[in-house]
Amino acid sequence: MDASTWVPAVLIVIGMVGIVVPVLPGLLLVLAAVLVWALDTGTTVAWVVFAVAAVLWVAGFALRYAVPERRLREAGVHRSTLLLSMLLGIVGFFVIPVVGGPVGFILGIYLVELAHSRDRGTAWSSTKSALRAVFTSMGIELLAGLAIATTWVVGVLLSR
Repeated sequence: MDASTWVPAVLIVIGMVGIVVPVLPGLLLVLAAVLVWALDTGTTVAWVVFAVAAVLWVAGFALRYAVPERRLREAGVHRSTLLLSMLLGIVGFFVIPVVGGPVGFILGIYLVELAHSRDRGTAWSSTKSALRAVFTSMGIELLAGLAIATTWVVGVLLSR
């Protein structure tokens, strides 16, 4: 296997990890890997594969925000809740090594919703709804990444 195949493969794997562990722009990295491959290969098949991957990226990017946003509105969770909880997640990441990010994020959602509603049950219900929305967003992005990766693999096999 030559570098024009394994370098994009490694970038795709790193991008998929970046989707689950949101430190890197995962889906964008997966698309960039396909672009690197298309630039290096330069065939019509490679550019068609990149075009399909770009369409999948746009669809995944749009759905990643549209679907969870609707569910959050239905549950009555404010955008400010997610913003403030992300900030607390960042603080938690540095305060408690390894698990501080998710703990801070979840605690942030709960505390902000508790401040909004003044009711523990409502705050916990909103926290669960927000977490479902976050996991839905991550799942949509992961499926888009897998679809792009599958498209790339088919393109690699067709261009041999």
